[in-house]
Amino acid sequence: MLPTSIKKVKGTLQRIFKLEENRTTVSREILAGLTTFAAMAYALTVNPGILADAGMDKAALVTITALSGAVATILMALLANYPLAMAPSMGINAIFTYTICRDMGTGWSDALGMVFINGILFFILSVTNVRARIVDSLPYSLKIAITCGIGLFIAFLGLQKGGIVVADRDTLLAASNFATPEVALCLGGIIFTMILVTRRVPGAIIIGIIATTIAGAFITGANGRAITHLDLATARWLPASPEPHFFKLTFGFLSSWDAFIKAVPVILVLLLISMFDSIGTLIGVAKRAGLLRDDGSLPRIGRVFVADSVAAACSALFGTSTVVSYAESASGVEAGGRTGLTGVTVAVLMLLALFLTPVILCIPNAAIAPALIIVGVFMMQSVVEIKMDDFTTAAPAVLTIMAIPLTFSIANGIGIGILASVMLALFTGRARSITVIGYIIAVIFFLKFFQLFPFNHAG
Repeated sequence: MLPTSIKKVKGTLQRIFKLEENRTTVSREILAGLTTFAAMAYALTVNPGILADAGMDKAALVTITALSGAVATILMALLANYPLAMAPSMGINAIFTYTICRDMGTGWSDALGMVFINGILFFILSVTNVRARIVDSLPYSLKIAITCGIGLFIAFLGLQKGGIVVADRDTLLAASNFATPEVALCLGGIIFTMILVTRRVPGAIIIGIIATTIAGAFITGANGRAITHLDLATARWLPASPEPHFFKLTFGFLSSWDAFIKAVPVILVLLLISMFDSIGTLIGVAKRAGLLRDDGSLPRIGRVFVADSVAAACSALFGTSTVVSYAESASGVEAGGRTGLTGVTVAVLMLLALFLTPVILCIPNAAIAPALIIVGVFMMQSVVEIKMDDFTTAAPAVLTIMAIPLTFSIANGIGIGILASVMLALFTGRARSITVIGYIIAVIFFLKFFQLFPFNHAG
């Protein structure tokens, strides 16, 4: 009876997510979901920690982060059938807390109202096909550069999380002490995972995470306890109620003309950053999944945009800053994920994490970092598709690749690349090679970068 039921479930999943058509299997998709979740589980703790500084309830935010991410990810999976995982943005939550709430003195409930309006505008741009036109306006070489830039960004995050690179007052960055237990464990995890990948071991990345986590339980860290540490005595297993922030958004900034004028540029900043972060992530992950067509276009792009724009609006209803697609989705793609079943797996794990948070949180950065670094290497391999012997193509592409990690922003990296492309086109007799939308985007980024908008401190 049980085997028959399993076959029926597999058959249903096959029909919904078109697994055979995408050359994948149920087991491969689930494994990919596990890999993606392991790479992005930090959002469950980091997002509440940042938003709590805005005066919000941290315990409730853990539940809200998981719920909003799970709902958005399932929406993306069912509408677009893409292996994209979603959760509150790590950049936008900082703007929400430190710029909108702290610097501007806006209450968190009004800030949620701004997030909601941002989501509505996001949706309008999606259903009117404006976002699709923006994607189509980007040169193919720039799309490849975005993929590589995100790869370099993810690898840098891995080096940072693993403690391999650290801040330095004189040089900004420097190598840390490789002899410290945490860094040594991370380096061992990188080597082990690289060997597994090279030998084409299925599930190499998740195996690397698990093996490094287990090894950490037997290694004493700098703080005098095991690197992988689970304190069962103090662990909290039941999720907190989301009620303190659930549907608590307000629109006080609409009460007067002055308040509205003050809010408009902030909403536009949220829109600009969330839109280009999502476009960049989509292009990067789709490229690695083999979903980009030969002309650089994306299938079902309209559905993708509707899904993430609805998710952006729902973020405020749940009680968090804007939910976006995560670049860490690329780790699941490298593990074989090709369809929305990968996302559904991530969503289920997010919900389960509410009851297993102590176990999830015991995975050390030294185990997560190798996965991010390996994924970054995979994404950087696309650089060979950029015509480096053509300077007008190479310059914007290389600037994009460098700017994404160095400015710590996918949106900024795209903006710098677009500006470089437009400037070269204008002054080398190729003005017609840039679309009208391309020029409009370049102007917007120009105004933002050169502080000609009154809201640059927010972006």
